[in-house]
Amino acid sequence: MAAPGWRSGGRAWAALVFAALLCLAARAAAGPGTAPGAASSTAEFDVRPGGEVHSFSRSLGDYSCSFTYSAQGGTNEQWQMTVGVSEDSALFSCSIWRPQGKSYLFFTQFKAEVKGAKIEHAMAYSQAAAGALNDIPLKQEEFGVTETTVSHREGKFRFELSKLMIVAKSPRDEL
Repeated sequence: MAAPGWRSGGRAWAALVFAALLCLAARAAAGPGTAPGAASSTAEFDVRPGGEVHSFSRSLGDYSCSFTYSAQGGTNEQWQMTVGVSEDSALFSCSIWRPQGKSYLFFTQFKAEVKGAKIEHAMAYSQAAAGALNDIPLKQEEFGVTETTVSHREGKFRFELSKLMIVAKSPRDEL
């Protein structure tokens, strides 16, 4: 299934790039020194309910990713953000997810924004793969993708979010 956010180039190329960046993120989680020439960083943060708008950001080199949200219900949940840059610095990835797979919070809004690159592919999920759980993507009408953001669509988003994945391309590579 083609996800929203495909911008240019062949789908096969973009899928290959996306898979490579996912491998980069997995290697980064495995430990330092496992992805020579490429860089990545993972940080944990709490998603806090209460209806207030909160943000969490990470930067890596010339790139940054921020996650802004508002949620209700339950208690704090521990989430992670991984940012990665390809060996040639042409691609930037940002993954935001709940490692336990399914969030029990009721998200009233969300937005992930990248700076320093343009989004090539983005996907949002109501459930993240963990243990016996599989990724369950949001329906395309629930979220929108622009050159720099992925965000909920007012009136369409069904309040469930457990994972966001973004692959962006450096504008320097568009000569």
